[in-house]
Amino acid sequence: MSERIALVVDDHPTNRLLGRTLLGKMGWQTDEADSGEQAVSMLQKRLYSLILLDISMPGISGEETCQKIRSLAGGSNIRIIAYTAHAFPEDRDRFIAAGFDEILVKPINRKRLEDLIANY
Repeated sequence: MSERIALVVDDHPTNRLLGRTLLGKMGWQTDEADSGEQAVSMLQKRLYSLILLDISMPGISGEETCQKIRSLAGGSNIRIIAYTAHAFPEDRDRFIAAGFDEILVKPINRKRLEDLIANY
């Protein structure tokens, strides 16, 4: 997957807009989903190389969504970054165990996002 296509998943429109804006400035094409269910549905129709995935959402959580994505064909090739306000060390361990590649703590900044996806 050499195309730079990202999916920003968050139930808050402002957080989706911020993620899309920062990624867009880095040359990424972006789509957005407002729930884990919508994200999983979108992945059945389009390949993404990066997903910013909120943890706390109504319906299925970000952790459950990550596990569902990982179980899809090609799901193991997607870089999934937890996009969350939860920043405790024990949370990080739990998110990595759930299948996330990295954690991006809200409020996000461009430098941190660039660092996380620089080699991808």
